[in-house]
Amino acid sequence: MIAWTIYITFAGALLLLFLPRIFARWIALLTTIGGLALGLAAFVCTPIADLAHFATIVRVPWVSALGIDYHLALDGVSLTMVLVTGISAVSTVLFSWDVENRQNEFFFWLLLVVAGCYGVFLSANLFLLFVFYELVIVPKYFLIAIFGSTNKEYGAMKLTLYSFFGGMFVFIGILVAYVTGGTLDLNQLAQFQFAPGLQSWAFPVLFFGFAVLAGIWPLHTWAPTGHAAAPTAGSMLLAGIVMKLGSYAGLRVAMNLFPQGFQMWSKSIAVLAVIGIVYAAAVALRQSDLKFVIGYSSVSHMGFVLLGLATANVLGVSGAVLQMFSHGVIAALLFAVAGRMIYHRTHTRELDALAGMNLSHALPFAAFTFVIAAAASIGIPGFSGFVAEITILIGAWKAYPLAVWITGAGMVLVAAFTLRALKQSFFGEAGSGVVRLQEGRVALDPDWNEQQSITAAEKIGACLLMFATLVVGVYPKLLLDRIMPAVEAMRFLKSGG
Repeated sequence: MIAWTIYITFAGALLLLFLPRIFARWIALLTTIGGLALGLAAFVCTPIADLAHFATIVRVPWVSALGIDYHLALDGVSLTMVLVTGISAVSTVLFSWDVENRQNEFFFWLLLVVAGCYGVFLSANLFLLFVFYELVIVPKYFLIAIFGSTNKEYGAMKLTLYSFFGGMFVFIGILVAYVTGGTLDLNQLAQFQFAPGLQSWAFPVLFFGFAVLAGIWPLHTWAPTGHAAAPTAGSMLLAGIVMKLGSYAGLRVAMNLFPQGFQMWSKSIAVLAVIGIVYAAAVALRQSDLKFVIGYSSVSHMGFVLLGLATANVLGVSGAVLQMFSHGVIAALLFAVAGRMIYHRTHTRELDALAGMNLSHALPFAAFTFVIAAAASIGIPGFSGFVAEITILIGAWKAYPLAVWITGAGMVLVAAFTLRALKQSFFGEAGSGVVRLQEGRVALDPDWNEQQSITAAEKIGACLLMFATLVVGVYPKLLLDRIMPAVEAMRFLKSGG
């Protein structure tokens, strides 16, 4: 049944090409709700024991001569990623509810991104996974280049070139696995014994090719630029789901197929992860644009994912998967506040300008939402960010104790730039040249005709994301019980991890 997340989303995208624009947002909403409902149904109905292995759910011959099948499978890791995709997709549509310009086209590209992400998380054939992986890049380009704002053409092109650059190495890695292993089936390849010499160079080619999309340092610079250029929906999807494609595929494909190569390179991954955490947090502290602050924050938090993967133990890797879910929800919420609630109403993202607007009084719901998102991002207990990061750090302590000490400095910087952004965005002190404000409204400018108060759609979208981070933060067993058995079954743990 969960395979229908892909079919429904593609069907919704196709419908948008033929139906009048008056139906566009409703089609997009119903499509994404359908995907989320299927994900939740699978979450509730699938026995936990059945999620311990990457079990086939659909298998149909496609190009039999080359071993290419339409092969989908599910385990606890992929189910977690399907859930965060559904949650992010629904909230993204809600935050795009009043998009007026080229509605059909906007939601068409949006649904293609979502469908491609569902496909990557469920694919059990290497060729199929690569097709879905590359499929996501094209609609992302058009979402940013057509509907974006700051340097949108540059941001879209940079994201696309980096993605195709990483994709080139991924394709080489897939060819090596296919020619050597004689199949494209992920489950069969996971049982094949690749020569250690081959693994020593094939693993980094495949893993770092995927890691480009995960924002690994130093190949991270596309992320803040892409986030800042993208429309709100684009930023939410990019941070909430698309960056997870790289880390998920690195785990599912590179680490699982080339376990000995992973053992050889795990320390290098840990080093790059720690540098990414500290460096991106330090750069975020110096940014004046709110979206750039959150963009670098995403790079820093994805560093935790890569550090968890590098630990090669059950706790660290399970924490990395949990962090993928957590960051997907929290980053989407942060970008929703910055791009939709603030920028849409003030026409600025500059922290110095926002500091004088007293937005906590003009937009109290936005202020409340940003406080929750900031607390979750910092890692306050009770939110998913805390549970994910503490799980990663416990796993990392077993493998790389020094990395935990250095990461601690990065966590201090994360708290610093997040609190700075929160204070200047909503609780700054009004200066002399500030626009006049009144309760519940933003700037009294006769040239602006946007909706001033927070809309019902925005409130529902925000509440969905806040609810997700709170539920997982309070009761992480919901996800960890499904993630950990799937991680324990992975091959790299049996090869010295």
